Amino acid sequence: MEIKMIRKGAAVMIAAVILCIAGAFASFAEENTSKDQNQGPKVEASITSCLINPDKESVTVKVTSSGDMTGTDGVLYLVEQKPYQKNLEGRLDYAGAAAFATDITYRFDLKKGTADDRLYSRFVVAVWDGTKYIEVSEPHYITNPEAVAANTKPFNDPLTKKGLGIELNMLADAFDLGVKHVGTNIAFHQILGQGIDYQYDGKTYHFDKRVIEDYDRTISALSGKGMTVTAVILNGWNDATPDLIYPGTKKSSNAFYYLFNAATEAGFEQTKAIASFLAERYSGSDPNHGKISNWVIGNEINNQQWNYTGAWDLNSYVRAYQDAFRVFYTAIKSTSANDRVYFSLDYNWNNEIDNKLKYGGKNIVDTFNSIAAAQGQMDWGLAYHPYPAPMTEPEFWDDAQTGWITNDFNSPVINFANLNLLTDYMAQSAFRSPTGDVRHIILTEEGFTAKSPTRGDIPQIQAAAFAYSYYLVDSNPYIDAYILSRQVDAPLEVRSGLAFGLWECDMNKGDTIVATRRRKIWQVFRDIDKKKYTLEATDFAKPIVGINKWSDIIPNFRWRAMEQ
Repeated sequence: MEIKMIRKGAAVMIAAVILCIAGAFASFAEENTSKDQNQGPKVEASITSCLINPDKESVTVKVTSSGDMTGTDGVLYLVEQKPYQKNLEGRLDYAGAAAFATDITYRFDLKKGTADDRLYSRFVVAVWDGTKYIEVSEPHYITNPEAVAANTKPFNDPLTKKGLGIELNMLADAFDLGVKHVGTNIAFHQILGQGIDYQYDGKTYHFDKRVIEDYDRTISALSGKGMTVTAVILNGWNDATPDLIYPGTKKSSNAFYYLFNAATEAGFEQTKAIASFLAERYSGSDPNHGKISNWVIGNEINNQQWNYTGAWDLNSYVRAYQDAFRVFYTAIKSTSANDRVYFSLDYNWNNEIDNKLKYGGKNIVDTFNSIAAAQGQMDWGLAYHPYPAPMTEPEFWDDAQTGWITNDFNSPVINFANLNLLTDYMAQSAFRSPTGDVRHIILTEEGFTAKSPTRGDIPQIQAAAFAYSYYLVDSNPYIDAYILSRQVDAPLEVRSGLAFGLWECDMNKGDTIVATRRRKIWQVFRDIDKKKYTLEATDFAKPIVGINKWSDIIPNFRWRAMEQ
């Protein structure tokens, strides 16, 4: 009680000093109206950390500053902003205030779970020129939302990297295959409705019970068998939920999914609530709901066909995406501290770029990382799709003939033919996580067709391509998972010349996926991560690839000592 009284008294004294300084400046300003009003204060500040404290109820922000405070009231203010607030116009409030100094520390309440929740906020240092705030720092977010997470269980890291996109009615087959990682999609735009009420930050949101229970059955069936579940969150068009779409976006026949919206108050509030609902429901606390461990926010964001908002320059596009990504990141990490959150890229590293609707993957990584570094770095990860180029032929090892594959960071395409470039790039110090580790990288969608437009059925080559690619991934310490795209062919894709499945499908069932017959790749997939069988299972592939030993072409080949 005594400490609280001392602090209260100190606060009153500081406030009095600030008011005194402000009053003196107002008088000074009245006497110097002839001075150039366009000359702003020459002050710079930098927020060096913004962290939730061990008490989980307060936040400490540390700031360094320099310059001349002439033309201000002598006070550095820390002002809170929601993601949709882009300036301080008309603002009079502040989260903290301190007399100018080289090093300043602010401390304030987090207010988590209330209408004034600051967990998702960013903060900016500003000075007062007598009429308005002037920002003198980059905005900075809280960077340790995991500090308040109820679930602190370790990440579910399987023994091997082998994963598959599976059909729910073929779970028994997936178990026979020894699947360790599995992917599923969540339609973000379809889960609001009726039947489930959810309280968040003082508001009630309503979710579609039927839709959510379908996800419960899928996710619990997968995670209940020990599989690590990766969920891709996709934002489709829904006339009933316009606030979930970035403002000004027009519906497009060329777009499959749309950019998330954290740019308006309604969009931010709804996105935050839905993200938090999903994070809590699939935290693993209820086995009937299941556990999601990896969260991919959107799909292949370097191509707006999958994340549409309309023609936009690279920096503006990535900034808007990251504002929404951070909402998801904060909701997920503040619920389950060790879950992982990713953005997704296709294989066009420096290819198919117009910087309006399509961007190079490398440029997306660079821009995303630089914005995050300035505004508060996150432990973000990369979900990558290294299909063969072109996708209609499985032999990625000769993809250099296309002119799209080189062995440097300027390669137009990065796929399995030069996959080491991706991890080499991400291993650079500038791209490492806040702990100094190489960021988590998972391959969440890739496949090899068993049909060629010129050669017909080529199941042996499909199986060989998988074997080669899996060994590349298995021997690369910076890739955590490899999720092959399809357990069974999709008729729609087969009609386009792409037969990615371990099983063939019945082409007489329309677009319904019905498995008919296993391919060679099925047995290779089953045995490739088993020490006793792996080399025997892949021996057939060596003459197809043109080698005598896998260790001749696989750096740090895991099974080198077992080769003859």
